[in-house]
Amino acid sequence: MIACARGRTGMIVISLRRGDNSPVNTVTLQATGLRFQVAAGETILAAAERSGIRLASDPAAGVPARLLSGRCRHRGEGGEIASSGPVRQPLIELRQAEALADLLLAAEDVGELSELAPRRLQVEVAAKLALAPDVTGLHLRPVAGEGPLRWLPGQYLECLLDDGRRRPFSIAGCPRLDQVIELHIRHVAGGGFTQWVHSDLAVGDTLTIEAPRGTFVPREDSLRPIIFVAGGTGFAPVKALIEHFLHRGSSRAMQLYWGVRTAADLYQRELVQAWCEACSGLDFQPCISDPAQAALAGLRADLVHEAVLADHPDLSGHDIYMSGPPPLIDAGRQLFPEAGLPPERLYYDTFDYAPDLLASILKARLTT
Repeated sequence: MIACARGRTGMIVISLRRGDNSPVNTVTLQATGLRFQVAAGETILAAAERSGIRLASDPAAGVPARLLSGRCRHRGEGGEIASSGPVRQPLIELRQAEALADLLLAAEDVGELSELAPRRLQVEVAAKLALAPDVTGLHLRPVAGEGPLRWLPGQYLECLLDDGRRRPFSIAGCPRLDQVIELHIRHVAGGGFTQWVHSDLAVGDTLTIEAPRGTFVPREDSLRPIIFVAGGTGFAPVKALIEHFLHRGSSRAMQLYWGVRTAADLYQRELVQAWCEACSGLDFQPCISDPAQAALAGLRADLVHEAVLADHPDLSGHDIYMSGPPPLIDAGRQLFPEAGLPPERLYYDTFDYAPDLLASILKARLTT
């Protein structure tokens, strides 16, 4: 029997009650912590849809997910599919998979556009990290009673100041089980807010934010190779996008070009190198704009957009995601199309909110 109840937030919570002792297993989505129950003989996708959860799909692979723990099987196939921890995390097809035990999945719940509309909430500083001499990392978490924030990888939030001004910052990651919202904030000379964050903001302090915003989000309607171009802390939303594609188990070839002034500005270089070790399809090209600093670090001396053009004189077969300071965006918008990149396949970080565009992106991601 299916039982429905309306929770405090108005969301319908669906659970199964069976009187025939048939097994009922629970599926947990790693990225959001959402849980739903799957009856014996029911596919995981059918159970998710019955519970009001919409899972992202890939036109080439159906509705894939990575099995992080548990056991399942595909309909019409006799053998079990099992996870063996980090050593073996196979892809499963949710339209065919039936749960044989409780499962933990790396599968994306895209939700509805209404759930991605910007909302105002209070967040607490859960951690403050010195990522680089002039870059502060913040881990924010909604205060009790606010509920988790939902966003798409690559989107941004706005910090609301007491005088009515707003300061936008890209979210440096995907939604997490612990509800942490990660930011990378560069200390800008003469910037009152960034100076306050760098010097005075402390763990336990609260901020008022409005989020999510922006359309710098992953497009799922292509299998073309991806080039990510990041300048400085423009790495933050690019980090979220790369994590998204890695979590999805994407087969697309990916390259990250990260342009900075000194090697110290590659503040999460070890993380990127770990990605590359885990994923043979990801290549990392750090670029140092100062030749003397590049020589000291033994790294490539180049402006990041010029490095892309040197390595890819013909960009007609690629998609490019670009985030960084305005001069970098302007250079990419001018020079990459001259190298054959169709302008509509150049995605760059802009601080705006366009619900019509988000709706079309979500529709494409839900097409099977």
